[in-house]
Amino acid sequence: MNPPAALFESSISNLTLLSRGKVRDIYEVDDNHLLIVTTDRLSAFDVVLPDPIPGKGRVLTRVSNFWFNKMKHVIANHLANLKLEDVIPNQVERAQVSGRSIIVKRLTPLPVEAIVRGYLIGSGWKDYQRSGAVCGISLPKGLQQAQQLPEAIYTPSSKAAVGDHDENISFAQTVPLLGLEIAEQIKQVSLKLYTEAALFAKQRGIIIADTKFEFGLDDAGKLYLIDEALTPDSSRFWPADQYQVGISPPSFDKQYIRDYLETLDWDKTAPGPSLPKEVTEVCAAKYAEAEAILTL
Repeated sequence: MNPPAALFESSISNLTLLSRGKVRDIYEVDDNHLLIVTTDRLSAFDVVLPDPIPGKGRVLTRVSNFWFNKMKHVIANHLANLKLEDVIPNQVERAQVSGRSIIVKRLTPLPVEAIVRGYLIGSGWKDYQRSGAVCGISLPKGLQQAQQLPEAIYTPSSKAAVGDHDENISFAQTVPLLGLEIAEQIKQVSLKLYTEAALFAKQRGIIIADTKFEFGLDDAGKLYLIDEALTPDSSRFWPADQYQVGISPPSFDKQYIRDYLETLDWDKTAPGPSLPKEVTEVCAAKYAEAEAILTL
């Protein structure tokens, strides 16, 4: 039996398309619900690449749902009780998005990405080399690349439109955007989510170096975890058995694609370059391996 075809873009005739993000297509179900379809699109350096990663959307959906269920004691999430057949009567269109879509409560998304870093890597490492701090948070001297931080730190960013770059901001800068109570709640919830998830994942053989969360509010002002949670797209996953301080470890996320793109003569602006089939297949295998280690 052949695996399902990769899905670059969904099409559902009976629902109104509200937006296409870097990875997700969002449809209006009714006044209180949305359908979110996780496609196989892949973005790197904030550019959506022309070639999908087969099966990626299904992996991301299953991993997110795993964490939504596991972390519901920390915070409520946006999943609703409706079934796919309740909102997509056409069987062919339903099959197109089956396994890669969720029906969620319609909430007001907040304009901040809640980033938690447990290890010194990526832009945080560059920041530390330059300033001895990460996003304005001072750290001890003498830390090495990929070293675990003394404690996880919260380094939020502003959410950018597709094609634009998110910008790191301080916690204090989130207060005017969110209000002090919600800003503080997001910080504390994000740190708790990361700490619990990182401990669980490490026991399974995966280090979660950093991750990002997104949140929304209902009409009563209750906070919910939305979008995705602790996936290879929203997090940096390292195999624990290959981790060592001082080098950038191999990863289960799209870092493999970024590393490949760095070898090309590409200025990191749209349109992105096409990916060879073998590169997309290796990337797909990395996503699938991360899911298997974490959830099976």
